Amino acid sequence: MKLEYIDELISKMEKASLTELSYKDGEVDIVLKRDSMNVPQQTAAPVQAAPEFAQPVQSTEAAPQEEGKVIKAPMVGTFYKASSPEVDPYVKVGDKVENSSVVCILEAMKLFNEIQAETSGEITEILVEDGEMVEYDQPLFRVR
Repeated sequence: MKLEYIDELISKMEKASLTELSYKDGEVDIVLKRDSMNVPQQTAAPVQAAPEFAQPVQSTEAAPQEEGKVIKAPMVGTFYKASSPEVDPYVKVGDKVENSSVVCILEAMKLFNEIQAETSGEITEILVEDGEMVEYDQPLFRVR
């Protein structure tokens, strides 16, 4: 595993305000922990060298660039399009949103966090399914 991947894990952990993160892939086993009160830096467990076949696979096809702005997940969590299954979703394709418009909920560690658009425009695409686990910085909506 390359050092850049470990740095990326640490960065995502810090941005998502996590105090512990575990990652395992084949022979690689990483545990990152930090004291949420006092220690701003994370520590990593010893890492064994990853075999060459464990390197990330990059697609040879160029992904088409979509138009518009993207609303991304500010944390790791479970995506919900509505506050409960019985009510209408916060937004659907074609809806207009403002900076402070709530567009979804992300559940993280039993806390339900309302996510705001932080941009204005029209929702042109919803990029995740209801109940889907999302990663930090994963695109959720496309806005034009």
